Amino acid sequence: MPRRVRQLATGRYYHLYNRGHNRQAIFFEPENYGHFLRLFRHHVATQTVVVTAYCLMPNHYHFLVFLREPGLSRAMQRFVLAYTHGMNHRYGRSGTLFGGRFQTKWVDRDEYLLHLTRYIHLNPVRAGLVERPEDWLFSSYQDYVGLRQGTLPRSAEVLAQVGGTAAYRQFMTVMAEPQVSIQHLLLD
Repeated sequence: MPRRVRQLATGRYYHLYNRGHNRQAIFFEPENYGHFLRLFRHHVATQTVVVTAYCLMPNHYHFLVFLREPGLSRAMQRFVLAYTHGMNHRYGRSGTLFGGRFQTKWVDRDEYLLHLTRYIHLNPVRAGLVERPEDWLFSSYQDYVGLRQGTLPRSAEVLAQVGGTAAYRQFMTVMAEPQVSIQHLLLD
C-alpha cells in the first residue's frame, strides 16, 4: 500500500517528533545526543528548516521548526537513516531504531507556538529526569534563558512574543496546562 503524501507548506511552523521502536531508547550514552543534533543540522536544518526549539529525551525527540524550503520528508529520511546506521554500527545492533516515520503537527497560532515551547522544554521535568528545565542539557531551554549560546535554535520570535528572557523564565514556572490543548502531543 503506498504511503500518504504529507502536505507540508513552507512558511509555517511544525512540531516534529518520534520515539524509539517499541518505546526503546534512541540515545545510549551522552555523546549520542550531540551526534544526533549534528546530523539533524547537516541533513535537515542547513536548508530545509529553522529550529525554534528542541528537546531530546532518552526514547524520543521533539523539534519545533519553521519550514522554509520544501523537502522535509526526504531530509528527515536521510537524517534518520544516517543516525540509525551510526548507532547500529557503533553498538553492534541491526534493524530499525525509530517507531515508524516522524510525526508532524502544524502549529497554527502564535499562542500555540508559545505553549508548545513550554511543553517541549518541560518534557524532562515531567518525565522525572530533572527538577528544573535548565538542568537538562539536551534541549534548547538553556539557549532560551541565556545559560548557553547555542547556534541551532532561533528563539527570537518566541522570546519577543512573551517579552524576553526573564519573562520566558517566568512563563516556564506556570506549571498548569495551557488553555491550548496539547494532549495529542503526549508521547508517554
